[in-house]
Amino acid sequence: MTVKVGILGAGFIGRLHALNLKADARVSLVGVADAVPAAAARLAAEAQTAPLPDLAALLDAGADAVYVTTPNTHHVEPVLSLLAHGAHVFSEKPMATSLDGASRIRRAAERSRGVYQIGFNRRFANVYAFARRLIDDGRLRPIAAQLKHNRGELRQPPWTADPKVTGGYLYETPVHLFDMARFLFGNVADVQGWARQSLYAEPDAFTLLLRFHSGLIASLTSVAHASWLFPSERVEIYGDHVAVVTEELERAAFSPGARAQVEAIDCAAMPFEQKWGYVIEDRLFIDAVLGERPPAVTAADGYRATELVEASYRAAREGRSIALPLPEPAAS
Repeated sequence: MTVKVGILGAGFIGRLHALNLKADARVSLVGVADAVPAAAARLAAEAQTAPLPDLAALLDAGADAVYVTTPNTHHVEPVLSLLAHGAHVFSEKPMATSLDGASRIRRAAERSRGVYQIGFNRRFANVYAFARRLIDDGRLRPIAAQLKHNRGELRQPPWTADPKVTGGYLYETPVHLFDMARFLFGNVADVQGWARQSLYAEPDAFTLLLRFHSGLIASLTSVAHASWLFPSERVEIYGDHVAVVTEELERAAFSPGARAQVEAIDCAAMPFEQKWGYVIEDRLFIDAVLGERPPAVTAADGYRATELVEASYRAAREGRSIALPLPEPAAS
């Protein structure tokens, strides 16, 4: 069976997925749609498919599945429309930029006959898969952790500094770290933290403390004006005299004991789309559409990541610890 796929949103991430899918023999790209016709035309030419005006045109072209790669604040309505139609949906992160939007999508995904998968690619990146295997194999029993995810600036591209597009700084790249915390350590019991607004028109520096149901404690920091000093992303996980450290998506090292030889992986030479997990997540989505496996990252995962972002904003705004789960908005 060939899966007919459409791309809604012809920016950087839409292009990345389109080219991955073009290389999958199980996929036929039926079109690329974007609010900017020239952008749709450019990507359609590169991916050897048709430029189309909108979501309705993608469905009219016979799309079984649609990748929603629009800006953050424009995910909810097209996803809801597609799920109501019964289409399969791959939505780039974040699921939504409000708890209400995330709740609406989660409920719609539960009702729809279509598959829904959220784009948290880092789950499939080699460095985090390495850390997860250590935990799953019982070689590392996490007790405490430090997580850092910075941006160098919010100037290029300019829309990264516009909350009307991103939904807020934490919903841009830092949301990946909230999902990674759950992926590695399970659900969070409560969060407290602080934020500063220094250089941009929104809070742009965060220090958060997370306590997990497992008992693990973690700090999470994210700064929007960190100058791209390597590594901009780093996770340190500590167990009983053992530790693993990741440095961006480039490498990871595991110390299995106080005087033991360190084990390491180095992914620097790998192609970007493989190193960052995009190839695997796209393959797994098509697997799910074909009924070969459940979606790799579920609507429930997307909802919990949004919930963590909202809890973090509340904790910083209100100056108190916020317990999870948050009350879910009533169905509308």
